Amino acid sequence: MPPKDEPLLIARGAGPLGILPGMANRHGLIAGATGTGKTVSLRVLAEQFSAIGVPVFLADVKGDLSGIAKAGGDHAKVAERVQELGLSGFSFEGFPVVFWDLFSEQGHPVRTTVSEMGPLLLSRILDLSDTQADVLTLVFRVADEQGLLLLDLKDLQAMVRYAGEHAKELKTAYGNISPATIGAIQRSLLALEDQGGSKFFGEPALDPSAFIRQSGEKGVINILAADRLLQSPRLYSTFLLWLLSEIYEQLPEVGDAEKPALVFFFDEAHLLFSDAPKALLEKIVLVVRLIRSKGVGVYFVTQNPLDLPDDVLGQLGNRVQHALRAFTPKDQRAVRAASETMRQNPHLDTKTAITELRTGEALVSFLDQKGAPGVTERAFIYPPKSRLAPLTPDERRAVIQSSPFFGTYDKILDRASAYEMLASRAEAVAPPKEAPGKAAQRRPQQPATTPRKAGSDVLTKMAGSAARAAGSQVGREIIRGILGSLAKK
Repeated sequence: MPPKDEPLLIARGAGPLGILPGMANRHGLIAGATGTGKTVSLRVLAEQFSAIGVPVFLADVKGDLSGIAKAGGDHAKVAERVQELGLSGFSFEGFPVVFWDLFSEQGHPVRTTVSEMGPLLLSRILDLSDTQADVLTLVFRVADEQGLLLLDLKDLQAMVRYAGEHAKELKTAYGNISPATIGAIQRSLLALEDQGGSKFFGEPALDPSAFIRQSGEKGVINILAADRLLQSPRLYSTFLLWLLSEIYEQLPEVGDAEKPALVFFFDEAHLLFSDAPKALLEKIVLVVRLIRSKGVGVYFVTQNPLDLPDDVLGQLGNRVQHALRAFTPKDQRAVRAASETMRQNPHLDTKTAITELRTGEALVSFLDQKGAPGVTERAFIYPPKSRLAPLTPDERRAVIQSSPFFGTYDKILDRASAYEMLASRAEAVAPPKEAPGKAAQRRPQQPATTPRKAGSDVLTKMAGSAARAAGSQVGREIIRGILGSLAKK
């Protein structure tokens, strides 16, 4: 394990280059076009942080990072890079890994409650308009004031229906609630449910402190299975932002520590900012700015530096810039922006070098002991020590079963909350059902001698059929509206 006051060696240019542990919470950026080596750089950084006892959280968006749990030596190009860089004493090793999965398929389940997520982030996931987001905030307010717990998705669906059905009663205190707005929110909730949202919202809720653990002297690398999650980009980005916010709220202020308490990697970072409303962008910028004092380093991994807002880009002190392609005017602006935001080296034309870098080669600039950006250097990223090939299903299963969290979050807890409480209210106010015998006793008896016309028989049957149809329809409306059932028409 390298000493804590020495740089974590990441690359070699004219000499070895690395990140100072005390400056790792000043955040960072790994950027570059597809296929230029960003994932390997992420892996090497994660390994180096783990080696000095710093826990790591990262999302595996391509499903190829699970091999971190096993020692490497399985790839010829890795051995070639070791020899090329003259890395004496280099040895392969695995690192402690815990797998997580929002869909409960490739790792321990990750859940949070609807209340913990809050209306702002939920509006982001649901892609609601400003008006719809305001109504969703109102729904949370009503639930809070009436003591209705919002834990899982069916709680929120029931609460939205309740707000729609009692719009007239709520109008005076909260403002207008239109049926169209309620309908739009309900459709968005159904779409989220289809994407797997019902597995994410519920209990037991994950305690984010579970990510801040050590195994022996190494920090645990928490890997979120995100290959399927990436198909729902809003759920992916909002979950990561929620997690970052929760960690910020839980950790104490530490100022400038000798090493980070946790390092957080945002892969495919452009999804975090794509089409984000202003209020959400402000929250992201604020969290990134303030979380540094909690000892958390945030590293954004993306193709293009222009994917990130200027307010965020300006806070990323440690830079690993892989090759960019300058085929279009937008690409050329990205190359110019990337070169201008790195400290210039009088002996290196960074703008030209960015377009010439080989795979695994990068322009690097790390903060010095005073927090100033180091001079940009052209360097090769060190090879990873862990296995490049992903784990087999059996190997992954063995890692999951040996985890200290095995069995902790697997069983879903469904306690009484808004859905059940609203159902109980509806049942309490419903008129009592009469026994068939009593109803028959009160029914007037027709004289046996009264003649019956054929026409009246037809009318009676038609009236009875209509009454049953109406009753059935009303029943379905009650089930859908109050009890939350999705009975089919």
